[in-house]
Amino acid sequence: MIYWPAETPKEDPLPSLLALALCTAVVIMLLRLERKQTPDVTRALWIPTVWILYIASKPISVWFQVVRTDPDAGSPMDQAFLITLMLFALATLARRAGRWAGGLRENLWLVALLVFMLVSIVWSDIPGASFKRWIREFQAILMALVVFSETTPRRAMESLLCRATYILIPFSLVLIKYFPIYGVEYGRWSGDQEWLGIAQQKNSMALVCVISAIFLIWSLFRRWREGSPPAWKYQPHVEVLILLLTFYLLGGPQHSVFYSATSTYSFLAGLVCCAWITIREKSGKKSRAGFLPIAMTLIIVFGVASVFVGGSGIRFFATSAGRDATLTGRTAVWTSLLPVVIENPVVGKGFGGFWTSKTRSLFDISGAHSGYLDVLLGIGFVGLILVSLFLLSSCRKAHKELSRDFSWGLLWIFYLITAAVHNIGESSLDSFTTVSTAVLLFMAVSSARGRPVRTEPEMPPGEEQDGAPAQDG
Repeated sequence: MIYWPAETPKEDPLPSLLALALCTAVVIMLLRLERKQTPDVTRALWIPTVWILYIASKPISVWFQVVRTDPDAGSPMDQAFLITLMLFALATLARRAGRWAGGLRENLWLVALLVFMLVSIVWSDIPGASFKRWIREFQAILMALVVFSETTPRRAMESLLCRATYILIPFSLVLIKYFPIYGVEYGRWSGDQEWLGIAQQKNSMALVCVISAIFLIWSLFRRWREGSPPAWKYQPHVEVLILLLTFYLLGGPQHSVFYSATSTYSFLAGLVCCAWITIREKSGKKSRAGFLPIAMTLIIVFGVASVFVGGSGIRFFATSAGRDATLTGRTAVWTSLLPVVIENPVVGKGFGGFWTSKTRSLFDISGAHSGYLDVLLGIGFVGLILVSLFLLSSCRKAHKELSRDFSWGLLWIFYLITAAVHNIGESSLDSFTTVSTAVLLFMAVSSARGRPVRTEPEMPPGEEQDGAPAQDG
């Protein structure tokens, strides 16, 4: 993809800066209202929130148009920003010692995966760069533990998703409409306009929309199901408005349901699954414990097999969405990368050891367009098994949550199914620093029962909880 200068619309209803100022004012108002919904959440939650906003959007160096001489080395500006966030997270966890270890104890497959990623650096062709990339995975774990160390982890997770939605969606619209140099690009070959918003490319923007839409639908559904009043008077109206805006952005400049076919199909898969579970629950029938793990296993097997058989299994979905039989070039990409997988099928090239500016230039692609293939390239079938076990373990825990907290379990399942299907045609599963996989990580850790989970604060905000101020960080 390339950026082409975009012309400012001839009939602009608002000057660009005024539109940005109004959007900023509205977002600040929404964030203040959101605060009323979660009074027991501390200011420290802004650390993982800012991190999520960062990985969902363009790097800081792109916003400031800083030219990097070595793309593989990363931007010093971005590195300094991430190191600062990591130090804040470490300081927060140090103050909350004893309140976060359970988040790791109940996610042993996650720990095993992180350790194997670290060990695989030994056989990477670029161990230095691979280690830097692993540090970013470690940062993701720290951010998830900050959420878990809150007094009410699940409410904190809800607050994080709400804040991200309130910020990412409105600002994406402003960038697309009033700052097209940042929010719009044109296809390298087709020349078609593509909406980026805050994201780096079209598919990333679509994924942000899907994650936001899932949260908003869940929030409205939960309030309707439980009959609970909104935290503020016009909350349902605002959520419906932002949901409509989210679908508008998901439709892209063509306003098509299949503007981003992979994101649309993954969202529909998650929606159908959750609708089926809800209907059965309403009729007094509970889904069997093995249903979700079996469904997840089938999705993973299908995703891996599609790579090895040239995508023949998903051509029907591609053609029904108006795409060509090559899945917009994906089959050619998979065919060119399979020999690399076969060279090191068991342990791969080492975590973060394959994709460099050299390999991207050699294959003339920016990624594998398959999360399962990217995992195989990096950490082989051993890594794929560990990733699968993490997903299957999350499915088992999410199913148990249906009998404890039905709404929370349903949200978790929605994100799990959506992410698994999305990685058949796009890549995000190979790293916790992609927004969809980061959400799965946060859901898994924040749902752990290593410490009592409360849905209401034990004491008014401002008083001390667990020996620490409620408003720390």
